[in-house]
Amino acid sequence: MSQRVALFPTCVVDTVAPQVGEAVVRVLRRLGHEVVVPKNATCCAQPAWNAGFAQQAATVARTTLDALEAEDAQTICVPAGSCATMMRVFWPELFELVGDHDAKRRAERLRDRVREFSEFVAEQADDIAGTHAVTVAYHHSCHMLRELRITTAPKDLLARLDGCDAPDFPGDDRCCGFGGLFAIKQPELSVAMADDKIAAISSVGADEIVGCDQSCLMHLEGRLRSRGQTTPVRHLAEVLDEAMTP
Repeated sequence: MSQRVALFPTCVVDTVAPQVGEAVVRVLRRLGHEVVVPKNATCCAQPAWNAGFAQQAATVARTTLDALEAEDAQTICVPAGSCATMMRVFWPELFELVGDHDAKRRAERLRDRVREFSEFVAEQADDIAGTHAVTVAYHHSCHMLRELRITTAPKDLLARLDGCDAPDFPGDDRCCGFGGLFAIKQPELSVAMADDKIAAISSVGADEIVGCDQSCLMHLEGRLRSRGQTTPVRHLAEVLDEAMTP
């Protein structure tokens, strides 16, 4: 059923990988949805929240909450499990902590409409068709897996594409080492975790790495390139967009 969908592109997609946001829009439109991008939405506030700056995080989150409410969309689509988690799980906790009970109630009403991209698209899997004849290593990002409990939707979508093989690999559920501020505060551990992940991916002979969180993909791609490896790293939206293109 066609819906009015508000796309919250996330900071990383907006500033580093706008092609992912464009792919999301094309996929959603092919599925028959009207897509709008709230002009005044900024950040989900996760960086400030994770750093312990609750008041500042609440100010940022409140601005985005206002912008999303103003669109009156049936679904708010977020192409990142980490940002979707912040909005769906931690916004009410954040507003409770700073004593903004009105914003907490509004966030609780909004959260049922917040959907991670693969989660939302998988509900319309019968309309997904195309060809992607490669072996894919799918990276399960932490917030999607552990907070949102989204385990099968992305791989189910990949399985809809002719020729696409997405085998399990050792440690495919382990963190890539990014973790937002963790990569800055613990760079040696972050690099070691990324290298472990890359080694596991290499063991299945993957042609490309696919995931649903651009921050994780940016981290893995950066480490790959520093090692002289050229394996493509792509967001699921890009893969679906390419496969579905007539």
